[in-house]
Amino acid sequence: MQFTSKFWRKFHDELGTQLTFSTTFHPQTDGQSERTIKVLEEMLRSCVIDIGGYWDKFLPLCEFFYDNSYYSSIDMAPFEELYGRGCRSPIRWFEAGDEKSLGVDLVKDAQD
Repeated sequence: MQFTSKFWRKFHDELGTQLTFSTTFHPQTDGQSERTIKVLEEMLRSCVIDIGGYWDKFLPLCEFFYDNSYYSSIDMAPFEELYGRGCRSPIRWFEAGDEKSLGVDLVKDAQD
């Protein structure tokens, strides 16, 4: 028998989310975790094969790209979901059709 406090049941009911359980130390039972691990694994493998080197050096880069990639399940990037805005990175500064900022304006845009 599983123990779940009334608080957590009510909390998820109010949010309109479903409380699901997975076995401890068994992420295979959690489809979302399994998918995330697979995506990160593929990113790291690509970095190591294409660029060479050790996977741990590429982990921050893979995390950045994962957090800023579009996911249809949430209809946005995880970064945008968490912070309420898109990531202000050099990649986003130079999207097609955008006006290019330079010098002080570039720094000011990044801080806004």
